[in-house]
Amino acid sequence: MGNVTLRRMQGAALLGLALTACTDSTPVDSQAAAAAATSQWMTPWGHPDLQGTWSSDDVRGIPLQRPEEFGTRAELSDEEFAERQTRNEAEVATLAAGGTAFLAERGVRTFRQTSLVVDPPDGRVPALTPEAQQRSDATTAIRSARPSSWHDRSFYDRCITRGVVGSILPVIYGNGLEIVQTPDAVVIRYEMIHETRVIPLDGRPHLDESIRSYMGDPRGRFEGDTLVVTTANFVGRVGIGLNGGGPPTSAEMRLVERFRRVADDRIDYEVLVDDPQTYTAPFTVAFPIAPQPDYRILPYECHEGNAALGNILSAARAEERAIEEARAKGLPEPESAWRDPGPGQPGDVYSAPRE
Repeated sequence: MGNVTLRRMQGAALLGLALTACTDSTPVDSQAAAAAATSQWMTPWGHPDLQGTWSSDDVRGIPLQRPEEFGTRAELSDEEFAERQTRNEAEVATLAAGGTAFLAERGVRTFRQTSLVVDPPDGRVPALTPEAQQRSDATTAIRSARPSSWHDRSFYDRCITRGVVGSILPVIYGNGLEIVQTPDAVVIRYEMIHETRVIPLDGRPHLDESIRSYMGDPRGRFEGDTLVVTTANFVGRVGIGLNGGGPPTSAEMRLVERFRRVADDRIDYEVLVDDPQTYTAPFTVAFPIAPQPDYRILPYECHEGNAALGNILSAARAEERAIEEARAKGLPEPESAWRDPGPGQPGDVYSAPRE
């Protein structure tokens, strides 16, 4: 835990640098924010008030991993920031005019972060362990081949889960989450895949290790103005990337999340990922979440995914019949269509968003 604690402290220091600038405010002074939080944003029973509907839409244009040309630079320069702000404002105007199917699925604030990963200092996810690389290669091979059953598709394709981190990272749509509090618990309801986490605050121990779930077993506590949530007892297999993509994690992963309210319209969020069976070192992801104008969380039924899964398997069986017919006639086999889109290609739902 010493290494994890050091990593968290390093991540917190970098977070203070990375989350400072947006279009309509000066950097948030951490000491001033802490003092303000003691007198405002409090529940009637004395806990920091995190309640409301929040979204990660404002950071959709920030890649998960830092482009290598930035090195250890956690923030954009003034010129780079102005360019990003101009692009964001143009996209907001297009969305407001009804220019896409995902109306208003774009944040209205611009931040200076060069990546969502803030620790290690290079903003890159640490290398995989040899065991994890084997798991990742096997998963990629399955995803790239014609599916033999529903088990060959991802949990996201099957409308089951995106995991804890995948549920808050910004993607093409559905980035909302609602936080509700009681004196004994904090409840987080995620918009996409409709998962809800009930986080006890009463100091109870984690469940027995034999009881595991996709979203794990969370336990919360307040450290001053910050909600700290430690989650264990995962089943594994869900990635840390967008929509739960990326290398499958292990059942031994532990997450430490921090939610800290710093303004009426901002919570600073960070998560320390500690999975020594998957990554060679812990790493920290951090970014602000904020309310969006007129944003509401509506039921997410996932009918497209439910119907698509049946269509995918039906098409796979049809392709197999076409191959058998071609072989019987001595004709070349038809080229297989079963390959997930590459990073940045149309239909790719797992890679980091491009600016």
